[in-house]
Amino acid sequence: MGNMSVVTVFTLSGFGDITDYRVPVFSVTLLCYFVIVLVNVTVIMTIVFNRIFHVPMYIFLCNLCINGLFGTAGFYPKFLMDLLSRLQVISYAACLFQAFVIYSSFCIDICLLAVMAYDRFVAICRPLQYHSVMTKQWVAQLVSFSWIAPFGLTAGAIIFTFHLRLCGSHIQKLYCANWLVAKLSCDATIAYVTLFFYILLAIFIFCSYMQLIRSCFKSLENRGKFMSTCLPHLLALFNISIAGLFDVMHMRYGSNDLPQSLQNFLAVEILIGPPLFKPLIYGLTLTQIRNKILCRCLKRK
Repeated sequence: MGNMSVVTVFTLSGFGDITDYRVPVFSVTLLCYFVIVLVNVTVIMTIVFNRIFHVPMYIFLCNLCINGLFGTAGFYPKFLMDLLSRLQVISYAACLFQAFVIYSSFCIDICLLAVMAYDRFVAICRPLQYHSVMTKQWVAQLVSFSWIAPFGLTAGAIIFTFHLRLCGSHIQKLYCANWLVAKLSCDATIAYVTLFFYILLAIFIFCSYMQLIRSCFKSLENRGKFMSTCLPHLLALFNISIAGLFDVMHMRYGSNDLPQSLQNFLAVEILIGPPLFKPLIYGLTLTQIRNKILCRCLKRK
C-alpha cells in the first residue's frame, strides 16, 4: 500500500489546438447540445402525452431518448466549461462519475436495442402471441433490466478501477473513460467481464434480426411491417455500432501519430451520433411519430 500513488486530479490532454478556437468550438458545441436536447425531448413528450403511443415499441423508444439525454449530460456541460477554462482538469471522483454516466448510457443503448429487437421479433414472427407475451409486467421488467444491468456492470468496472494503483494522471481524451484510467494503473490487469456481456447482447441482436429478415421475406405483409418498424432499429443499431467501434479503436489502438483532430473526432462520435440521430431516425421514419410532431407544429403556427 505504501507504493500507491495519490492521484486527486486528472489532466485532460486531448484538447490540444482546440483552445485556440474556443469561441467557434464553444458555439458549435452549444448548438449541437441544444439540438440533441430538443429532438430527444420532442420525441419523449410526443410519446408521453399521446395514449396511442403507450405500447411496448414506443415505450422502449421513449427510454432510448431519455437515455440519450442522460448520457450527453455527462459530457457536454463539462466540455463547455473546459472550453472556457485555462486548464482542462477533472477531479478523480468526478472523472470516474463522468466515465460511469457516459459508458453506462452507451451500454443502456445496447440493452434497449436488444429489447427492441426481441419486441419486433415477437410482433412480426409471433403476431398472435404478441399481446400475451408483451404484457405490461414483462415490458416493465425488460425496461428495468435495460437500465439496472448496465448500471451494475459499469459500476462494477468503476469500483474495480477505483482500487487500482495509478502511475499517471494524464488522460489522452476530451473526457474520462474507465479504460483509459485503468491503463494508467501500475498493474496490467483490466477486467473484460463487461465487454463479454455486451458481446453476448450483440450476438442476440444479430440473431434476432437474422430471424426477422428470414421470416419477413416469406410474406409480403411481413416485409411491409419490417420496412416500417424494423428499418429504424437497424439504422439506430448501425449508428451506435459505428460510434462504439470508433471509441474502442481510439482507446485501444489510439496512437500519438494520429492528428489530434482525428483522435478527437473518434472520441466524440459516440456522444454526437447516437443521441442526435436516434430521435431523428425514429421521428422521420415512424409515420405515427412524424405525423404527430408535424401536426403539433402546424397547430402552433
